[in-house]
Amino acid sequence: MRASINGRRRTRLHNSRLFPPYPLGVTTANSSFPGLWRGALAQGPSRPFLTYYDDLTGERVELSYATTDNWIAKTANLIQDELALAPGDEVAILLPTHWQTPIWLLACWAAGVVASVGEDPAAVERAAAVVAGPDTLGEALACRGERIALALRPLGAPFQKVPDGFTDFAAVVPAQPDAFTPYSPVGADAPALIADGQSWTQGELVRDAADAAARWNLTSDSRVLAGCGFASRAEIRAALTSELAVGASLVLCRNVDPSRLPGRMAAEKVNARVASLGQGGAGAAGTDGGTLGVLPVD
Repeated sequence: MRASINGRRRTRLHNSRLFPPYPLGVTTANSSFPGLWRGALAQGPSRPFLTYYDDLTGERVELSYATTDNWIAKTANLIQDELALAPGDEVAILLPTHWQTPIWLLACWAAGVVASVGEDPAAVERAAAVVAGPDTLGEALACRGERIALALRPLGAPFQKVPDGFTDFAAVVPAQPDAFTPYSPVGADAPALIADGQSWTQGELVRDAADAAARWNLTSDSRVLAGCGFASRAEIRAALTSELAVGASLVLCRNVDPSRLPGRMAAEKVNARVASLGQGGAGAAGTDGGTLGVLPVD
């Protein structure tokens, strides 16, 4: 682990009755992502949240809402305590289509820090921390803050040899606590996302997610197939936040083999899919790159 991480540890708050992990009484009008996640989790922790396939490696990972909540808590504790990031600090996320990418987005929002996506070199240079996969380590070196590397190996295995200048996520996250308490409540006006050259607050993203879920007729019974990444607001809306707004679940595919899709969709009971809606198509999500949406499966 890099010395600067150990040198900036903070005291942890433990009393969950005084400092609940997520705000209570959240409404669509003034909510934040911690509240949105809490609402989805409350619908049934054992329900599947994300099922991940990589047709190149043969990997399959299934995460329930409860298991995902544990990953989010551990990652948010890493952000807040080990990296010593404060609300408003920026984390550049340089990760591909992978089950750990939504974990990092949700952990950033739980901790009140800003996630920037899209591999913008300027974002990497100004960020307080960068999170990179094996294919983006070179770009991540431009970050003058903390650098976290993910091997993206099956079962979340660590690097066989840690890249120089990086901390291996898989080596440090297991020791993090299983519950997360932010030092300050995360409100709707907290900055949350930088993508496509624009920025959004938590409240703006939550309202956008709820509107998209209603427009696409998503429910808690929706099983949405996605093969996109999370490098734009349109992708994040279609393949993450709109599903969270209703407590739906995702089937995320990387290196897709088209011949396997029909059987997979039947086995996973997929009833909706992320797809291009076409410019101005029905259900398009607006002018901010919003031609990506969720369509029912025939």
